[in-house]
Amino acid sequence: MVIVLMGVAGAGKTTIGQKLSAELGWKFYDADDYHTRANIEKMKRGLPLNDADREPWLESLRAIILDCLEHEDDAVLACSALKKSHRDFLLIDERVRLIYLKGSYDLIQERLLNRTEHFMKPSMLDSQFATLEEPEPSTHLDASRSPEEIIEEIRSRFGR
Repeated sequence: MVIVLMGVAGAGKTTIGQKLSAELGWKFYDADDYHTRANIEKMKRGLPLNDADREPWLESLRAIILDCLEHEDDAVLACSALKKSHRDFLLIDERVRLIYLKGSYDLIQERLLNRTEHFMKPSMLDSQFATLEEPEPSTHLDASRSPEEIIEEIRSRFGR
């Protein structure tokens, strides 16, 4: 199984993903590690990515998921996957499951303002919410809950 944790920057994808994968003994992948240098530089300048920018990044992520499925490796992928088309590309089959960490604008803004060592600038938050196409409600988890509560809910949902 591959669990894709999605949401806007600052929703807690990496924190939850690292802790969940450690608890389960699964591999962890952070989609931020697979952006091209050009994408990172663009975001550092406060410019949002467009679909053309995201294409090679999404292809890399899909390749990781395919490799995990082929080798029957369980994994957690932290990935914004803001658009339905992104998720459709990554959710290859029923072995890839989605969790949306949903947070209010104010919560996410506060978190981004407290982050100092990330290329995603707080000024880009508006573009994140503007791009976001929320998935079906059954995938939603409240990002304001503690990491432990969120992890317990994920484990419960997937019988882990």
